[in-house]
Amino acid sequence: MRKQYLSQEKKDELVHQALESVGLLETLALMPNELSGGMKRRVALARAIILHPKIIIYDEPTTGLDPITAKEIIQLMRDIQKIYGSSALIITHDVDCSRVIADRMILLIDGINYAEGTFRELSSSEDPRIQAFFK
Repeated sequence: MRKQYLSQEKKDELVHQALESVGLLETLALMPNELSGGMKRRVALARAIILHPKIIIYDEPTTGLDPITAKEIIQLMRDIQKIYGSSALIITHDVDCSRVIADRMILLIDGINYAEGTFRELSSSEDPRIQAFFK
């Protein structure tokens, strides 16, 4: 489905659905400079889900957010996975985000795939280089 093949009515419907999915339908008339940091993250997610992708790539989705907003974004990401059946590839330094979202993790050290596994497997590793990620 490409936007140039959609009627304006269908485009409007998709925008409304996406904004409703991320809890921002009431912000439809706002300009970008009127949105908070958390709202901007939600709008970015709405843009990503508008065409129901199979994979969503997140790059540091919680960076710069206060702890409460970060938790809301993490939960929203989880909800989007369930609602749309999408997979997520998340690049993050946020251990809490990884704990909540990740089914599998890959730890990079010096740009190399150093270890992979579930959060539980990696967080219980006795390898000091892996443990450094969880302290």
